[in-house]
Amino acid sequence: MASQTPSVPDLDDPSTDPFDVARAAADHIAEATGVPGHDIALVLGSGWGGAAELLGEVVAEIPSDEIPGFSKPAVAGHVPTTRSIRVERADGSTRHVLVLGSRTHLYEGKGVRRVAHGVRTAAAAGCTSVVLTNGCGGLHVSWRPGQVVLIKDHISLTAASPLEGPTFVDLTDLYTPRLRELAKQVDPTLPEGVYAQFRGPHYETPAEVRMAGVMGADLVGMSTALEAVAARHCGMEVLGMSLVTNLAAGISPEPLSHEEVLQAGAEAGPVISDLLARVVKLV
Repeated sequence: MASQTPSVPDLDDPSTDPFDVARAAADHIAEATGVPGHDIALVLGSGWGGAAELLGEVVAEIPSDEIPGFSKPAVAGHVPTTRSIRVERADGSTRHVLVLGSRTHLYEGKGVRRVAHGVRTAAAAGCTSVVLTNGCGGLHVSWRPGQVVLIKDHISLTAASPLEGPTFVDLTDLYTPRLRELAKQVDPTLPEGVYAQFRGPHYETPAEVRMAGVMGADLVGMSTALEAVAARHCGMEVLGMSLVTNLAAGISPEPLSHEEVLQAGAEAGPVISDLLARVVKLV
């Protein structure tokens, strides 16, 4: 008698434990890649896609929408595959990196569980660290498009949380100082900043950008913060890296567009990809 594939719980069912779906997704990745466990997760945002090619040997590549709880990316510039990459470190050791090419954004309307599912799956797959990247707007005129900024803290303006019920998690040093120091070993000139996540999908108004600046933000975008909280809840170390793709509304004299984001990412691609690959090899 042919074996039957066990059914996967519905992530969108409120009665389902989202961590059960994450474990099912991790099991699928292990079977599809032949890698029983991974060490580091890498979430690639707009402009960062080329880094995976520089990391090491691609062991396996699978369509993300075949993994339980995942779907095809809704945003141009994101990669629709999940890859397992074997990385040789300078000390001769080997790490396995799980590269999540597509992320779910809150503005897609699929719910915050879908937003957190990638990092929860990575944790279930054995990852103890996650590197979250994004393309964002900058609030400082000295940070021109192409500037990489390490996230030292965030402000969530999403009115949402990936945590459910009485789940109280300390977010002090959410963006792990140890990992930020490793990144500065690769490039000591990297600045640090506070990232404000808006809900999107519309860009922020100039007044909203000014508000974020008064609150202490240096960067504005539509991802990362909720994923970072979910990762901390899972016990993972978090490194956040933002690519400034444009000056934010009211600071930039030009109208904002996603095409501008993609163009800035493409122009900065070779430099930031090399930087990210070198950082990941130290994590």
